[in-house]
Formats: sequence, structure tokens, C-alpha cells
Amino acid sequence: MKTLISAVGGAAAVAGCVAGLLWLGPSPARPGATAPAAATATTTTGTDNAGGGSRDRDTAGSGSGDTVDAARRRTEAYPDDPTAWTVLARAAIERARTTLDAGPLDTADQALRRSLALDGSRNYGAVTGLGMLANARHEFAEAREHALRGTRMAPDRPDAYAVLADAEIQLGHYPAARAAVQRLLDIAPASAAYSRAAYDLETHGRPTDAAIALRRAVDSAATPDERAFAEARLGDLLGSGGDLDKAERHYQRALDAVPDHPYGQAGIARVTAARGETDAARALYGKLVARTPLPQFLLEAVEVRRASGAPGLGGEGAALAAQVRLARADGGPVDPHLALYAADHGDPQVAVELMRREWQHTRGVVVADALGWALHRAGRSEEALPYAVRAAGTGWRNALFRYHRGAIERELGMPEAAGHLREATALNPSFTPPPPRAERND
Repeated sequence: MKTLISAVGGAAAVAGCVAGLLWLGPSPARPGATAPAAATATTTTGTDNAGGGSRDRDTAGSGSGDTVDAARRRTEAYPDDPTAWTVLARAAIERARTTLDAGPLDTADQALRRSLALDGSRNYGAVTGLGMLANARHEFAEAREHALRGTRMAPDRPDAYAVLADAEIQLGHYPAARAAVQRLLDIAPASAAYSRAAYDLETHGRPTDAAIALRRAVDSAATPDERAFAEARLGDLLGSGGDLDKAERHYQRALDAVPDHPYGQAGIARVTAARGETDAARALYGKLVARTPLPQFLLEAVEVRRASGAPGLGGEGAALAAQVRLARADGGPVDPHLALYAADHGDPQVAVELMRREWQHTRGVVVADALGWALHRAGRSEEALPYAVRAAGTGWRNALFRYHRGAIERELGMPEAAGHLREATALNPSFTPPPPRAERND
């Protein structure tokens, strides 16, 4: 049995498609939450219904719509086959992932309930499907329970370990996540396993090893979506270290695999902005957020607008403000980018409110960083510092995390502040600090 160290050159991992990158909508099971509703490009919450709640088109080249249609036809032909309903659920979850649209999750929920009604005893596919669905809805503790049940049912099948890895990383259980990914690599060393390994390697301060894992994810990709995802992540990894030319090449490869791939498009816009071509970057972001208004993309567009010297926050700022209002109202998952927007350009107290709520469900380093920064912007730096320290606990060489920690320490008069602030720029020469408090539009 190969260890993860020999398999990908480093410690182990998690991340990926469902848990770390997508924010697909509140779970109906969470008290006070509402199901994702149809929304316009300026009113979606997180990636809830990104691109429009009623959208029925798929990311170009994904083919997930065809898969859902084929699975649905199978349930019509064999309505008493529990496996047919599980296949439909998984196809719907995959469609939600590739389109960044939460709508198909309702289809998945109904299909899984039907599958379990037909076979509630040893239905591994439905159990792991429930875990995938819970992860997509940010019910990570619930996802973990389904995943553990799946590993007990079939210790040598990979799906439950993927679900478990995604849940554990979001719960902040990094050793458990590493063990799950190691097992996944042992059973099925393919693109999904290598992508998760890459995230953990990066999160634990090993970007070179993470790049090796992502290249293996590209080489072992079985679908255009898997290839595009791994290529875009390679672009992110290289871009975060300041290598814009290589990052651009990988983003373009993501777009070659899946035209209009949103993370490929965002990467090209990000590189363009980092080169100082703010007008061109604004145009690219404008096209991107018109069809995929994720908080991350909208916030990046706001920052590019600020860098260009344009007044105000524009339509992207209005869209983010609307998403913040929806997030406060629906009680569901909160994309940390919404909290960063509220902290830097809106009401920091609202940012604290949102991230405290998310912290009840998600204890990963990304949420720790966002909560710490929100508290700092709200004038509560002493309370913020433990979260900033926790965000740094895995050793992630993340310029934004370093800057946030340094700014909090500077506010508290701590001598190590200057070193952390210098490290932010050293890690990524393209890094731009958040606006001073005086520039916020409360």
C-alpha cells in the first residue's frame, strides 16, 4: 500500500468540489432556512443559484444536463429500482456542482428519499448520496455521519471516503480529513483523490507538493469537468505565488476543456487585473458575473473597480449588498466572501453576525480567517486574534491570511505584526491589501 507521501509528495488532503469551493444553498433542515429560490443575477445568495435560480443550461461542455435527463428516463422506465433513483440523485448533485446552481439539489433530495423508500437496508449509493447532498448544503456534521455509515457498510469502496474528507475539512478536523483522503488514494488514486490531496497540501504549507498532486489530477481526469477543475486549481495555486504567466496558461487549459468554465474565466480576469490592466479586467469580470454572480467573483470585481479609480462600488457592490441581505434573512450557509465584503465595504457588525452563524457549522481555516477579520473591522481586535491564529494553524502560505493577522496584531501593538504584513507581499507580489476603514461604504 502506497502512503500519501510517496503518492503525491507530501502530507494528505481534502478539498474540492463540494466542500471548499461551492456554496450551493441553505439546507431545508436548518431551522429558519429557506430553500434556494429563483433569483436574478443581483440577488443570489453565495453561490446559491449562481447564474440564476431558474437557469436550465449547463456549463458548456459539462454534459451534466444530458446525464440528468438520461437518469430521469431510467427512473421512468424502472420506477421500483432503488439504484436508478440513486443514479438520478448523483447526476443532479453533479449538475449543481458543475453549473454552480443549487436548483438540482431538490431533485437529488427527492430521488434519494425515493431510493431509500425502496431499499432502506444496505443502500450504499443512497447513503453516500445523502452525504454528498449534506456537504453541498453545508450540513457538514450530517454529511460526516452519512459518510461514516458508508465506510462501515463498504470499507473498500471510495465514495464514502470522498464525502468524509470533504466534511472533515470543513469541520476543521484536519487529521481525520487526511486519513480519509489517504484511504481514498489507496482505493481509487484518481482525479478526485488527487484534487483533495492538493488542497490539504496547499493548506498545510506545501504548494510545490500540491502542484504535483494537481498535475496528477489533470492526468487522471476522466471528464472535461475534472480536467477543467484541476487546471483552474493549478492556476489558482501558481497565481497565489505570483507566477502570473503559468497561472494564465492553466486557466486557459481549463477553458479549453470546458468553454466558459467560471473558475477559468475568473482566473484570466484575476491575472489581467494583477498585470494592472484594470479596464480589461473589469470588462472580463462584467461578463463573468452577468452569468455567474458568485460572491468571490463579485468581490474581486469590486476590488478591481476600486483599483481602477472608478467611484463607488458599482453594480457588483449592489449585488453583494443584496446577497448580504438575503443571507441574513434566510438563515442558511454564508459564503465568507460575503462577510469580507460586509467587513471592508459595508457594516462590519453584519459581517460578524454572518460569520458567527457560519462558525456554528464550519470550523475550517477559511471561516476562521473571515470571522477574525470581521471582528477586527468591527473594532474587536482582541477577540479577533485567536481566530487569525487558528487560520494560520495549518501553515497555509496564504497572503490574505497573513495580512489579516498582521493587521490585527498591529492594532494590538504586537511586535510580530510587521513581519506578517511583509510576508503577505512576499508570498504574493500581486497582493493588494483591503481598503482602509475610511473607504468603506456603510
